[in-house]
Amino acid sequence: MIPTLADIYAAARRIRGVADGTPLVPSPFMRGHTGADFLLKLENMQPIGAFKLRGALNAVDGLGDVAGVTCCSTGNHGRGVAYAARASGLSAVICMSSLVPRAKVDGIRALGADVRIVGHSQDDAQAEVERLVAEEGLAEISPFDDARVICGQGTIGLEILAQRPDIETILVPLSGGGLAAGVALAAKSINPAIRVIGISMDRGAAMYESLRAGRPVAAEELPSLADSLGGGIGLDNRLSFPMCRDLLDETILVTEEQIYHAMQVLYFEDRIVAEGACVVGIAAVLAGKVTLDGPAATIVTGRNLDMDLFTQVITGQPVQLGDRLVAGQPYRRTA
Repeated sequence: MIPTLADIYAAARRIRGVADGTPLVPSPFMRGHTGADFLLKLENMQPIGAFKLRGALNAVDGLGDVAGVTCCSTGNHGRGVAYAARASGLSAVICMSSLVPRAKVDGIRALGADVRIVGHSQDDAQAEVERLVAEEGLAEISPFDDARVICGQGTIGLEILAQRPDIETILVPLSGGGLAAGVALAAKSINPAIRVIGISMDRGAAMYESLRAGRPVAAEELPSLADSLGGGIGLDNRLSFPMCRDLLDETILVTEEQIYHAMQVLYFEDRIVAEGACVVGIAAVLAGKVTLDGPAATIVTGRNLDMDLFTQVITGQPVQLGDRLVAGQPYRRTA
């Protein structure tokens, strides 16, 4: 099905009382930097610590009688599916690559799911998902290319505009496109003039590269502070790619150094612990890659991060990401 605004409102009713109503709070520091109201949608306050619960709940609710569920994930989607499956009395098998941080793997296992580490990329994990569907009859819940998942994530857009109808720009972390597609559909259906910008890291940004190519393409997966934004979009992508192509006003990349600094900003200025993927919107603004003339919001997507790595960042230590060293420095206010 092609998602509609009505479907997003229906998703909002399904998830009500479990995964909705996260705070939308101002960032005084970012307002001082931009000269306009800057709001943070705190999806890190979800029961599983990430926005992915919205789409997972909506998708599992619509499955009917199935043997169990499976998905591939960079971490947070798997956590959402595991939570939703347990609430529905279903078994869940979550397939992930070796690049997924241990903290996310442990969090999924704690919810009772069977976790399988397969290969070194999301494509490797996806191959195991496809085997489980074909041979064991499990129902797949895509992390992004699923209408029910997209509609669940789109409820964030409804909430932002319900709380602040005057928002002019929404900055959305961009990975497989489920979040960006859903939020853009909701926001632009309500206010066609609103600007929605997708932002990713400059290491292995599959949706960004696909949009540039005009078709889904593969991108090499590399270690990143924004590990939640890794992974491919699927060469047979049916929904999130065309929706991002048609609905996003712009896509932007930020560097690991810019993500590092933005993580420090969010922690020291707003006292928020969050994953690197959460801060790409802040990073783009601080780096001068986005200009804001009016009220803006970004989505703080999750808090399920490696705390040792986070400690390195906030204390200004260098961080090794595969063969890439991000030189650290103590936080100093820049505005």
